[in-house]
Amino acid sequence: MNALFFRLQHRYAPYLFVAPFVILFLTFTLYPIAKSLSLSFYITNGPKSQVFVGWDNFRFLWGDPAFHRAVWNTCTYALTSVFLQLPLSLGLALLLNSRLVKGRNFFRFGFFSPHLVGQVFVAVLFSVVFIPKFGLLNRVLHALVGTAIDTKWLGNPELVMPALVLTSLWMYVGFNMIYFLAALQSVDRELYEAAQVDGAGAFKQFVHVTLPGIRSVAVFVTVLSTIGSFQLFELPYVMLSNTAGPDNSGLTVVMYLFQNGFIAGDLGYASAIGWTLTMGVLVISLAQMRLTGTWKRED
Repeated sequence: MNALFFRLQHRYAPYLFVAPFVILFLTFTLYPIAKSLSLSFYITNGPKSQVFVGWDNFRFLWGDPAFHRAVWNTCTYALTSVFLQLPLSLGLALLLNSRLVKGRNFFRFGFFSPHLVGQVFVAVLFSVVFIPKFGLLNRVLHALVGTAIDTKWLGNPELVMPALVLTSLWMYVGFNMIYFLAALQSVDRELYEAAQVDGAGAFKQFVHVTLPGIRSVAVFVTVLSTIGSFQLFELPYVMLSNTAGPDNSGLTVVMYLFQNGFIAGDLGYASAIGWTLTMGVLVISLAQMRLTGTWKRED
């Protein structure tokens, strides 16, 4: 009897240990993914009212002006923030990796710490910074220019996106800096010594030693930042007081998904938006990896 028990235990124990993960994965990951794909072919009005429409959700999506505006805003934010974030993050990493800077650990934590508080807190904080006339940014500009500044940053359609980009820089530059710091510290110091022996200056060392040494991390940070930019939601939603801003100037794809799914109640159309966003991000990420040589097709 004992022998039979131990044989059964030896045989089925691994499945028992794996079972909690499998159950949670199926319940909270695989089932929602499958359900959202199914819902994308329906028009819904709440959880129980569903009408099958086939591909009509996706056809309507491509002709939806609000969706076009959301895609434009999201792409603008992604391009601007990534092309500003990554050079600033790399510059900070190079500076704080230098042994000439005293108190490096303090400054590293200081630049990284804004990421720890979360997007909602940052959005509330910068909503105060961008207050017209008496906001911190306008007060600083007033001190620099010498005249009263009453710029309505979050009330002007042309300034909403720059305000969002400035906010995201404060939050994410230090976060990406940590990745570059780790990459810089992994570059072999002997390569720099060999470059110095060959007469290479600081710029040539950066181009021929530093950049190749951190290339894989740079690609990873670029892809990660791009994906994160296309998932933008909490920051503009809170900063713009639960709206899309004037003339939908702060509308993002995820915010548009939220409006349709949880405010309008059409989870089917929201699912179609979500799957379109997923496929778009997948294509962009694969293109980035292909262009940077990370993912190479074997001939």
